[in-house]
Parts: sequence; structure tokens; C-alpha cells
Amino acid sequence: MSSAPIVVHRPPRTGGRRVTVHRIGRNENLGTAFSDHDLVVFLESARISDPESVLDQPRWVEWRDGPVHDFGAA
Repeated sequence: MSSAPIVVHRPPRTGGRRVTVHRIGRNENLGTAFSDHDLVVFLESARISDPESVLDQPRWVEWRDGPVHDFGAA
């Protein structure tokens, strides 16, 4: 289990990565990101302030089972 509140999950064979945010005691699915831009838009909608600045901060974002910033098919 991650201590980071934002998780970018493993890319499936079809591409993209599911994004979840943990808050108020539960995980909320934000959608499937196909780029950093998509990820930033999801985080903005979740009211994460300055989302671009947290993408490379492990205390905020955990990139699971795939290269960071890679949204291609596994």
C-alpha cells in the first residue's frame, strides 16, 4: 500500500493509466490518463493545487509498475 495520496496505476495492454486519489478515507477513481496533460487535468478536477509540480514527487504521486510519464501499452 502506498503512502502517496495519488496513484498512477500500471498501464494495461491497451494503453493509458488509471489514476486514483486517496482522500477522506477512501480511494476515488479519477479516470484513465493517456498523457501528463490528462493527469494534470484529473488532478485539477480533484482540487490538487499546482498539480504539475507534484507529478515527480514520490510523497504525492506513486507511479506503479511502469516508467514514470509513460502512458503506452504494457
